[in-house]
This record gives sequence, structure tokens and C-alpha cells, in this order.
Amino acid sequence: MIKPHGSDNLNPLFVSDNAKRAELEKEAAGLPSIMISSGAAGNAVMLGAGYFNPLNGYMNLADALSVAEKYTLTDGMFWPTPVMNIVDQATADSIKDAKRIALKDPNVDGNPVLAIQDVTSIDEITSDKMQILVKNTFRTEDKEHPGVAAFTAQGTMAIAGPIQVLNYSYFEKEFKDTFRTAVQIREMIQKNGWNKVVAFQTRNPMHRAHEELCRMAKDSLNADGIIVHMLLGKLKKGDIPADVRDACIRKMAEVYFPPNTVEVTGYGFDMLYAGPREALLHAVFRQNMGATHFIIGRDHAGVGDYYGPFEAQEIFNEIPKGSLLIEMFMADHTAWSKKLNQVVMMRDYPDHTKDDYILLSGTKVREMLGNGEAPPPEFSRPEVAKILIEYYQKEIASK
Repeated sequence: MIKPHGSDNLNPLFVSDNAKRAELEKEAAGLPSIMISSGAAGNAVMLGAGYFNPLNGYMNLADALSVAEKYTLTDGMFWPTPVMNIVDQATADSIKDAKRIALKDPNVDGNPVLAIQDVTSIDEITSDKMQILVKNTFRTEDKEHPGVAAFTAQGTMAIAGPIQVLNYSYFEKEFKDTFRTAVQIREMIQKNGWNKVVAFQTRNPMHRAHEELCRMAKDSLNADGIIVHMLLGKLKKGDIPADVRDACIRKMAEVYFPPNTVEVTGYGFDMLYAGPREALLHAVFRQNMGATHFIIGRDHAGVGDYYGPFEAQEIFNEIPKGSLLIEMFMADHTAWSKKLNQVVMMRDYPDHTKDDYILLSGTKVREMLGNGEAPPPEFSRPEVAKILIEYYQKEIASK
């Protein structure tokens, strides 16, 4: 099986020993505690689950700046995005002499302790350093960008240090059939007897073109299986909730793929909308979960018009050679060809014009679903459309 990033073995930071975890939970009750941001909580879940191997906790400012500017930590190891615990000044002041702190979960009622952190440094992020972090990570400083807005709203103080993760926030309970750690996915791959494995990232329900893209990748690579790996954390306003996406994707996999060729799973993280940089991060944690290949599509992890359609593919030429073991399957836009009566990758058919494809905007699709009208079967499977129609009509009725 493919090795994890940066080490021979996966090093998840979740404390799996029940007795040890109970000890730490008891210790946490007596430690200085802080409420962390949703972004920092997502980082803790990913560290706990092994997806952010081989990191042992939150980066200090020097490492985060090095990652932003050079794609590497100060020790030279490849890493694509800052993984930080950023708080405001008052929160930092409240624990300034503490060596060990409890991190409270902002996303769960009662704010239970999510992790315990050893404090190795508390660094102020000056405005010029914040600019470096933001501009390099998101390729924009526009506060209207949802990722920039969330990152800069956290504060200006970076608390660095290793963590011990005590739970997986709300993900394990709310998505018990879907949330899986990198450790569990590796075990699943091994149990399935898969050697070559394609991972597909999604934050949306999969329409027909996504389905065919997975099939194209599997067939062209002669892969043993596909892992559809969906984001389960916070999204921007207007995006489809995770439980609805989950139902859509499971129905598509159940009806339209042969048994034992697709696994539907998810991970606990908030969307960054960082386009190219997030594509790199996605590749890192797909390697950590055991996938050998990863599909990078058009405008991968993008939002609005902030990124060019293929910047998320081009960035893989910018990183140091040998940074990753996982291989990329670089995909073009896929759509239904009226000429050929099938979904095709558009770059492969230069003889086609726009009118030769069935292309629907997201706005048009939402409008159709809200009116109880299924998009054409060439665009969306009827079983999937039915689930989405029910969701949109409930949304309209509740307003």
C-alpha cells in the first residue's frame, strides 16, 4: 500500500486508548481552556484522523509562513497550507503563561473539549505577515472570498504546539455511516483487496458528469476501486447540506456502479475554497488515507471567479519534485455530448461546439429543482434528482 506523506507509518493524533483518553478528559477539566475557531477545530479533527500526517499539531508562525511562501515547513518537508490555531488577543492573554491548554469545540452544544494542546509558542501575526499567509494561500486578499473571510476573522495570535485529540467533534455521530478516518480507509482498502485506488473529492451532489469522470479515471488507470470522499464540514451559504449530498451520492453509487467498486466516505473539515492550494492539501490527505490516484478536475476547490479553470492542476508543476507519492488524474470539463449520446471529456472532442453539449448553470439547475422539475437525465440521474427536488421544495416551503 502507498506510504503516508512524510513517514513510513500513519500517526493519527486521536487518543485511541480508552483509559488514556479518560485520563486526559479528567486532566482537561483542570486546565486553562479556550474556545477555538471552527477552522482550528477542523484542523484538530484532521490531525486526529491521520489525514494531516506527519504533523503533530498546530504550526508556529515561522512554519506557516514557510508553507505559504515555499510549500515547505522550515525543516524542508512539503506542506501546502497553514495548519494553525489562531485566536484573538484576549484569548491569547488568558492563557499566556500556560504550558498545556484544553481546546473547546465551537461546533458542538456545550462546547466539550476537543483536544489538549501543549503550548510551545504564541506568536503575533502582524498585518504584513497575515498578508503573506492570506495572499499565498488563497491567491487573493478579497474579504468577500469565503476562505479569506473565515481565516482573517479568527484573530491575530497563533498558538503553536502538539495536540492530543479526544474526539471527532460532531462528525462521528452525525455522519456515522460516512465519516471515516484515514486509518479506517486504509483498513477498508486492505480489506477490499484494492491496490490501485482512485479518490474523488466532492462538496456537492454528484451529477452525471462527475459519475462518468470517476468511471473514466477508474477505467483508464485500470484501478481496483473508487473512493468518493466528501467534505462534511462547514460550507458557504447556498451549498447543499452534507446529509443531502450523502443521500444523493449513495443512491448514485448503489444504482449505477457494480458492487464492490465504489466506497462512499467523508471527512471532517471546513471548506477553505482555496482553489490550487486546497487541491494540493486534498492530494496530501488522500495519500495519507491510502489512495494511489486523485482526480483533479476543472476549478477544483474553487469559488466564484477567483481562480482560472486549470490553476488547481498547474500548481502541481510548481511544487518541489517528489513532494508527493500519490499520482494525479488531470481531468477536463465533462458533459453530455448530443452527438455521441454519452458523457465525454470536452478537451478530447475539438470538433464539438457549445451547442453539442447539454450544459446547465447551477442557477438553472436550482431553479428547476425548486420548481419540482428534474434536470434532463443526461445531466442528472432521476433517482438523485428526486432527492434534490425534495430538499429544495422543503427549503422553499420553510421560507
